[in-house]
Amino acid sequence: MATLTIASLKKDFKGTPVLKGISLDAASGEFLSLLGPSGCGKTTLLRCIAGLETTSAGSIHIAGQDVTDLPPEKRHLGMMFQSYALFPHLSVRENVRFGLRMAGDQPKSRQKELAQAALERVQMGHLGDRMPPQLSGGQQQRVALARAIAVEPRVLLLDEPLSNLDARLREDMQIELKELHRSLGLTTVFVTHDQEEAMSLSDRVVLMNGGVIEQIGAPEEIYAAPRTAFAADFIGAANLLHATRSGRWAHVTASGGEVLVVGEGADGPGRVMLRQEDLELVAADDTAAMLAVEVVAHIYRGADVVYVARIGEDELRIVMPRYAQVFPAGPAAVRWREGAARWIAA
Repeated sequence: MATLTIASLKKDFKGTPVLKGISLDAASGEFLSLLGPSGCGKTTLLRCIAGLETTSAGSIHIAGQDVTDLPPEKRHLGMMFQSYALFPHLSVRENVRFGLRMAGDQPKSRQKELAQAALERVQMGHLGDRMPPQLSGGQQQRVALARAIAVEPRVLLLDEPLSNLDARLREDMQIELKELHRSLGLTTVFVTHDQEEAMSLSDRVVLMNGGVIEQIGAPEEIYAAPRTAFAADFIGAANLLHATRSGRWAHVTASGGEVLVVGEGADGPGRVMLRQEDLELVAADDTAAMLAVEVVAHIYRGADVVYVARIGEDELRIVMPRYAQVFPAGPAAVRWREGAARWIAA
């Protein structure tokens, strides 16, 4: 059963369409990520779900109830903002109790119990008497998360909650967030522009672009079988070669080479998608080579090396192990496993 259902949702700002007919649902207990570049509409969609923005058309249902025109406090949602939005003059415990106090449907003693239980959930139970300025960024984030879950929401909304953390702490919090979601079983809608966050946390990813949904699917589905060039490039920064399809073969424009492709599509122009990690750089005269390239640069990253190569006007990036043969600038070739070349129609 869907806990959240959005149908034909539109949102205009001063006549400019920002959401152009969004329809999607989130199943009970599902972790759904809204992913896309800045300005794609993902945060506006989250704010519409929360009731912080009015909609221009369409509907929002939560647990079967039409909440499209209800104020935020009547939607039974928990929300965590990018800025955390903690009150500096309230203790940690009182910050977490704030939503319960505003709802006013629990006695004060019960509010305190729920607030303390939420703090325990995020390993902050021992710091309830501290003030927000006395906490680190990671601790403040946990307090904001505790406040969001203390109200026992039907849907938890998270607006880029990890973006203000450094890389190591962000990775730790991803693990904690996933474990918390597993233990609570809350339907969660998570906004991010970071594809790695979306891939690691989500049951399904909603990829947005220009106010519309580009593709919805499990992380492995969108990564392995993107339906558009935008999806291929945004998720994993794929290599995209201009080509013309004829049957199961694609004629690569720049090189004149013929490539066996997988994926549906009619004959005609499009792109051949090759993931960076699926490619192997080999010598120009290698008999197993599939396309000739010109190596122009390489980038050492510690665990691996990224080679930049060109085929005419198209660029290829190839990820190779750090212990593999070093290729200097100049002629070379690439090969890949069977089925790695996927067709994307124009």
